[in-house]
Amino acid sequence: MTASQLVLGVKLRDDARFDNFHGDRNTSAAQRLETVCHQPDDVPVVVLCGDADTGKSHLLQAVCHLGEKQGKAAVCISIAELEPFGPDALAGLETHDIVCLDDVDRITGERMWEEAIFHLYNRIQDRGGLLLVSLADLPASLPFELPDLVSRFSHGLIIQLGIYRDEDRLKILRARAEKRGLVMADDVASYIMRRAPRRLGDLLGILDILDENSLQAQRRLTIPFVKTVMGW
Repeated sequence: MTASQLVLGVKLRDDARFDNFHGDRNTSAAQRLETVCHQPDDVPVVVLCGDADTGKSHLLQAVCHLGEKQGKAAVCISIAELEPFGPDALAGLETHDIVCLDDVDRITGERMWEEAIFHLYNRIQDRGGLLLVSLADLPASLPFELPDLVSRFSHGLIIQLGIYRDEDRLKILRARAEKRGLVMADDVASYIMRRAPRRLGDLLGILDILDENSLQAQRRLTIPFVKTVMGW
């Protein structure tokens, strides 16, 4: 199955945009990336580096939203979605003006995948497009087998993202709650932060659960209500 068939099912999250990327820790990185989107001419590839909980996927999707707003064809897809179909699934992605590949570190050490991404990089460059990838670490620190791929990534624009501090996680939680129309008082937010796992993804998953239960029960968020729903 080719990428042209696969990408039809890839839908951008509406909440993954630059204007709702919250948390001071990575604000400057997001601003730098947004600037590149407006002036991409001299950038062969953009590499977002950071742990799984730093907002890389959000930013890649934000790039696509902005690209579409500019009238460009953009696609954002995770390597995890393509892995079952093999490296040939990358064929055809270069027809987009902007190609975002998430979690590329999943295929480090797999020669055929690395070569496929290397050739995709070249095809995108030949067409004057922009490639963005996310990695768990700097390219040279990952166990890639193909030196040419490491070289291409290392000579691109590397943007590093840091792990969120607690104040950033709190700010993101409250901003997401507000966007959903949920009123979250200070004591409720503090209670959730004390009990929730430290991963931002888990924290926002809790918000999904609370939002759904709040709507069903027609209840506002209080500490007793949160305790009941979450079993804390």
